[in-house]
Amino acid sequence: MGGFFILDRTGKTSLPENFSEYPDGIVIPLDKPYKWTSADAVRKIKFMAQKYFRTKNIKVGHAGTLDPLATGILLICMGKATKQAEALQAQPKEYVATVTLGATTPSYDMEKEVDRVYPYRHITRERMEKVLAGFIGSQEQLPPVFSAKLVEGTRAYEKARAGQEVALNPSPINIYELELLDFRLPVAVIRMKCSKGTYVRAFARDLGEALGSGGYLSGLVRKASGGFLLENAVSMDEVLRIFGRAE
Repeated sequence: MGGFFILDRTGKTSLPENFSEYPDGIVIPLDKPYKWTSADAVRKIKFMAQKYFRTKNIKVGHAGTLDPLATGILLICMGKATKQAEALQAQPKEYVATVTLGATTPSYDMEKEVDRVYPYRHITRERMEKVLAGFIGSQEQLPPVFSAKLVEGTRAYEKARAGQEVALNPSPINIYELELLDFRLPVAVIRMKCSKGTYVRAFARDLGEALGSGGYLSGLVRKASGGFLLENAVSMDEVLRIFGRAE
């Protein structure tokens, strides 16, 4: 990988208006806004880039979906950098996840309302740390039905939101690191470093079950994607300023 221009806080904050000056494309490490879908971010940046560079012929995509209720690093790829999106997506990710124990939701996060409640007062910090240690390593994870997994050519979340039954197969993942940052029942804040394809929502579900309770994801920040760090990412407001002529 390499060759593409990285538009972040460590580099330039302005761009020449001729896209041909970027033969290998551009990668924008974006701090995705809360409640924006990854597709929303791609559409907005593509529109601004087309206006700024005065051309419709610009491919724009992303390297790794980030859920609407999450914030943090979303890699936006432009031009020939889109050809490296798969390689970028394959890099390890780091998250800070907030897990609420003692309850579950159908989506394993706050997209859906709580559907069941469970006892949680028996969970101690010592127990939590012991259970977390058991999640480290290679494993099979059952993805959420509210996910972008394809089922017979349709996204699983589309079927789930339509009330249809969704059958998914477990996927191989690897969790490299887990660190308990804060623990105040019923909430745990956990730093996670994991492989491509790991659903943190599914981890919250599995963690609750392993603790003899329930659990759902009540907050998520992607802190890193490969070598791209959140502290160097640009906000959507900063992208708007950079591509200011598009507005």
